Amino acid sequence: MLILPEWLVVLAPSILLVGLAISLLPFFKHDFWPARVALAVVAIAFSLRYLHWRLTETLAPAGLTLDAVASWSFFAIEAGTVLSGMSAFVILSRHRNRSGDVDRQLAEQGAPKAEVAVFIATYNEEWAVLERTIIGALACDHPRKRIYVLDDGRRDWLAEHCRKLGVTHVTRPDNRDSKAGNINHALGLLRASGRPPAFVAVLDADFVPHRDFLTRGLALFADPAVGLVQTPQHFFNPDPIQHNLGISRSYPDEQRFFFDYMQPSRDAWGLAVCCGTSSIMRWAALETIGDMPTASVTEDYLLTSTMALHGYATIYLNEPLSEGLAPEGLKEYITQRARWCLGLMQILHSRVGPFSREKLRFRDRLSILESAAYWLTTFPFRLACILFPLLYWYFGAIVVDARMTDIIYYFVPYYLATMVFLNFVSVGMFVPIVNDISQLVGALEISRAAIVGLFRPHGHAFQVTMKGGARGDIVVQWTIMRRFIVLFALTLFGLLIGLTSSYLFDARAGEGKPVILFWTLYNLLVLAGTMLVCIELPRTASLLRMRPEQVLVTSGTRRWNAWLEDIHQEAVRLRGLSLPAGAEVEIAVAGIGSIPGRITLTVGATIDADITLTTDQRELLVQKLHTQSGAPGTGAVANSRMAAGILRRIIAGTIH
Repeated sequence: MLILPEWLVVLAPSILLVGLAISLLPFFKHDFWPARVALAVVAIAFSLRYLHWRLTETLAPAGLTLDAVASWSFFAIEAGTVLSGMSAFVILSRHRNRSGDVDRQLAEQGAPKAEVAVFIATYNEEWAVLERTIIGALACDHPRKRIYVLDDGRRDWLAEHCRKLGVTHVTRPDNRDSKAGNINHALGLLRASGRPPAFVAVLDADFVPHRDFLTRGLALFADPAVGLVQTPQHFFNPDPIQHNLGISRSYPDEQRFFFDYMQPSRDAWGLAVCCGTSSIMRWAALETIGDMPTASVTEDYLLTSTMALHGYATIYLNEPLSEGLAPEGLKEYITQRARWCLGLMQILHSRVGPFSREKLRFRDRLSILESAAYWLTTFPFRLACILFPLLYWYFGAIVVDARMTDIIYYFVPYYLATMVFLNFVSVGMFVPIVNDISQLVGALEISRAAIVGLFRPHGHAFQVTMKGGARGDIVVQWTIMRRFIVLFALTLFGLLIGLTSSYLFDARAGEGKPVILFWTLYNLLVLAGTMLVCIELPRTASLLRMRPEQVLVTSGTRRWNAWLEDIHQEAVRLRGLSLPAGAEVEIAVAGIGSIPGRITLTVGATIDADITLTTDQRELLVQKLHTQSGAPGTGAVANSRMAAGILRRIIAGTIH
C-alpha cells in the first residue's frame, strides 16, 4: 500500500482545488450556470468542513476562563460570517442578463412612448454637481419626459438656474422623511395636477443619465407585473479606497461586485432590489402601495419589499445607463455605508420585514435576512480579526487552538474554494488584502450602526452623503486614523513582547506558534494599508473614463497637435506640448468647438490650462463626457498595475 508523506496529505485538498481551477475554469465563461453551481457546491462543502473542524477541534473547553470566552466568542462571530458567505454562494450560483429582452422588445415594439417624470432629488449639492445631472436628463433620447428638480434645500439660486434650463423646480415647506418624503411630495403634486405620468424615474443629484437610460429601462415594463426597473450605479471618479491607495486605474470601485455580479444573481432568483438612483418606477405601482415607504433611511430597499407585498416585481437591467459621483471623502464614504446598514436593520422591524405577518413571499423574507446578516457579520468579524490576536499577546488567551498543518488542511482549502468561486463569478475582482482594507476602514461605524439599528431601529436622522466641493489639499482623517494607529501599535508591541517572552510565545502557543505569528503579520499589513487610506490625497476633476484624444492648439499664429488627457468645466490637461505659463491658447476639441484658455503649469511635455466655456459649450461638454454609452471607471483588476500603484503611494507617503 502506498503511504503518502504527511506534507502531501496536508496539501492534497489545496493542490486538487488549484489544479482543477487552473485546468478547467479557463474554458468556461463566468455566467455559465453549471460551472457556477458546481463551484458553489464545492465552496459550501469546504465551508461546512471548516466549520465542523473549528467546532470540534479548535475551541477551548467550555468554562469561565479567558481561553473559553475568547475562543467561543470569536468562533461565533466567524461562524456567522461563514454562514452568511454560504448564503451568498447560493445566490451567486445563478445569473440573469436582461439586455437581450430589451433588444427584442425595442426591435418588435419600437421605442417606448409613455410619459415619464424624471425626479432629481437634491438637498445641498453645489451647482457644478447638479448642472451635470440636469443636462444629462435633458439629453435623454426619450421624447415624452418632464424633469423636476426636487430641492429640499429651498434655494432661490437653484430655482433661477432651473428656469434658464427649462426644468421644473419643486420645493416643500419642510424636510420630513428626507429623500422619501421629498419624492412623495412631488408625487402628490403630480397627482393633484390631474395628469400624472405613466412612469417616474429617480436620479440622485450627482447621477447623470446616459442618452438611452429611459429608452432601454422602459422597454422592460412590457410585463405588467414589473413595478420597478433598477440599473447599476457606475462612477466617473474614484472612491476613497481607490484614490488614497493610488489604484484608481487598476482596481474597481468597492460597489462594482454588488452591481455587476450580485444584483444580476439576485435578479435570477427574483430578488433584485431597488438602489434609489438610476431606477424607473411604474406610476400604477406607486399608487397601489401608497407612494414611497418612509419607515427606513434606506427607502429604496424598503420600496422593493413593499412592491413585492403588492405583487409588483423589481427587476435589474445590468447595463451602464448612468454615471455618478462616488463619495470623495473617507468620512462621507463611511457615513453612506453606515446609513445603508442602519436602514437594513430598520427594515427587519418593518411591516414588510422577515418576521412580519404580512403575506410576504418566503424568498423575500430570506432575502432581507441574508442582506441583514451581511451587515451584522462581515464588519464585526473584520474588527474581531484585528482585536482577538491581542488577547493572546497581552493575556495569553488561545483563540484558535490549532497547528499550522491543521490550518493548511482545513482553513486553506476553504479559503481557496471561496476565492476561486468569487473570482470566477466576478472575473477576478477579489483581492484579499485590499478587500479587507475596504471593510476595516468603516468597520467600527458600520458595526455600531448594525447593533444600534437592531435594538433601537427608530429615531435616527437621515445622514446626507456630501458630494462635490474643493478637495485640493492633503487631508489626514485623524479621527478615523487614530484608532488604526493604536491598533497597529498594540499589535506590533504585542508581537515584540511575544517574540522576546518565552512564557507566552513558547510555552502557551505550542505548535500553534506559526498560526498566531502569520495572523499577526497579516493584521499589521492590513492595518498599514488602512492607515494609508486615511491620508486623503488631493483630488482633481480627473475622469476615470477619459481617453486621450487629439486636439488642435493655437497660440498666436502657431499651431500644434496635442493629446487631451483630461478636461472639466474649468481646466484641461494636454500632453505632447510645452508652452510657458501665462500663454493664451485656443483649444479645438471635437464636439465642443474652440475653447479659449490660459496656461497655468508646464511640466515637461504636459501642460495645464484654465479654460472658459460658453453656456452651450458647458452643456456639450457634459454630454460628451457623461451621457455616452459605456461604463466609466475601472471594471477589472490589473494586479501588476495595482501593486505598482500601491508601491508608488507608499513611497510618496514616505517622502512627504
